[in-house]
Amino acid sequence: MSLAAELAAALDAARAAATVINALYRRNLAITTKADRSPVTEADVRSEEAIRDVLMKRFPAYGFYGEETGRSTMGAESIWLVDPIDGTKSFVRDCPFFSTQIALLRGGELVLGVSSAPAYGELAWATRGDGAFLDGERIRVSTTRALEDAIVSSGNLKTLARAPQRWARYADLVTRVSRIRGYGDFVHYHLLARGSLDIVIESDVNILDIAALTVIVREAGGVFTDLEGGAIGLATTSVLAANAPLHALAAPFLTP
Repeated sequence: MSLAAELAAALDAARAAATVINALYRRNLAITTKADRSPVTEADVRSEEAIRDVLMKRFPAYGFYGEETGRSTMGAESIWLVDPIDGTKSFVRDCPFFSTQIALLRGGELVLGVSSAPAYGELAWATRGDGAFLDGERIRVSTTRALEDAIVSSGNLKTLARAPQRWARYADLVTRVSRIRGYGDFVHYHLLARGSLDIVIESDVNILDIAALTVIVREAGGVFTDLEGGAIGLATTSVLAANAPLHALAAPFLTP
């Protein structure tokens, strides 16, 4: 098993998906609603098929967990985690804030991540121990150390908003930081990893949304946990990501 070979395959798979996605973007595709009320289009399915074809031809013994085609060989030591279009709601509204997310889970640890945003024009990747890159340039999280200087971006917050005490503490945090924004999806994680903002908070995510981004942010020098400070795993549904000093300062405002 070579991370270099696996990264090459993941990048090729992301490019294959981008070809499919770019051909179908802004084409008024038919939208199907899944059981969880999230949308799915022809582009979602076809791009995941393109990704799966590349990855499974090169690593046929690996497991595969895809947003659209489901799980197979989940008992394998190495498992690909794939969301072909993370941000389908943006995709169908002709908003470029969607991306392809490809991660590799080995022995329960995330070791590789590729985040491709073809309409937005960014490609980020990282492998464990080798640093993080955006469009070929090495990136690092910010050196901001004080909450009063921090820029915070939040994403999906419905669960946090439904917990009055935690929501009040989050509001306290908002009053203390320099700026609060809501870039969402891959966008705020790319900005975090390259040092353009300082903290990302979400309470309603799926592991396929964040697995690749977890590796990228960590390899850029950041800390990436759930809101309780726990490790990221298949069951993760929330995020607190930041540089180390700010993660430690923000965590008390967000834990139960």
